[in-house]
Amino acid sequence: MFTVSSFLSPTMLWYFDAATERLETLKTTPPRFDASRLVVEQFEAISRDGTRIPYFLVRPKSARFDGSTPTLLSGYGGFQIPLIPYYAGPTGRLWLEQGNAYVVANLRGGGEFGPQWHQTAQGATKQRTWDDFIAVAEDFIRRKITSPRRLGVVGGSQGGLLVGTAITQRPDLFNAAILQVPLFDMVRFTKLGAGASWISEYGDPSSPEQRKWLDAYSPYQRLVPGKTYPGPFILTSTKDDRASSAWPQGSGEARCVGPTVLLL
Repeated sequence: MFTVSSFLSPTMLWYFDAATERLETLKTTPPRFDASRLVVEQFEAISRDGTRIPYFLVRPKSARFDGSTPTLLSGYGGFQIPLIPYYAGPTGRLWLEQGNAYVVANLRGGGEFGPQWHQTAQGATKQRTWDDFIAVAEDFIRRKITSPRRLGVVGGSQGGLLVGTAITQRPDLFNAAILQVPLFDMVRFTKLGAGASWISEYGDPSSPEQRKWLDAYSPYQRLVPGKTYPGPFILTSTKDDRASSAWPQGSGEARCVGPTVLLL
C-alpha cells in the first residue's frame, strides 16, 4: 500500500498486488478546491554561485505573462527537510481559486537532493539558502509570472528566518511578507529554549568568527534606519520562544506597513 498526493490532487491510498499486478484505489480524501483551471510547472533559477535551483509553480491555466498575477512564494531550506508537492486545501480554496499563483522553492539547506544539498548551506555558507530564494523570486519575475508589486512571501520557523532575510536583503522584490513563528535574532538565538540545538545548522554566536557570519544576515540586526520594507504579518504563539525579538516599531528604526502580529 502507498499514498500519493500532489499540489492539485488530494491524498489517495493505493493497493498494489504484485502477484496479479492489480492496482486499486482504496481511499481518497475529498477535494477541497476546484483544480480544473490550474496547472503545475517546474522551473529552475540560477543562484548567485551558478547552482541551478528548482521550484514549482502552481498557476491558473489562463494566467497572462505580463507580471499581473498575484503570487505567493514559499520555502524552507534548512535541517535537511524537503519540500515536496503536497495537497493544501486552504491554499487552493482561498488563494489559487481566486486566480492567483503559488510557488514552492527547493532551496539548498533542505533535503530535496540528499545530505550534500543540506550540508552545502550550513553555518558559514548559510547565505546560499537566502541567495537561492532570492534567485527564484528574480527568475519568475523575469518570466513575467508576477512583479514585485504583486509578490508576497511566506515561511514558518526556519522558513520565517528565510522570509526575514529575504525582505531585509532584497525588500525591493516583495510587497508583503507572512512570517510564521519566525527566528529573527541570530546573534542571541542560543538563549532561547531550544536554541542550542540549532548551532549545528547556523553556527555559534558565542564564537567571534561564527558571530560574524550570523550577524551578516540576521534580520533583526540588518534592519536599516529609514529604509522601507514589505509589510509583515507575523504569526506566532504565546508558547513560541523563537519570536522573542519582536519586529521593532514606533522607534524610527525602520519603516514598514505594520507589522501586524497575531498571537495564538
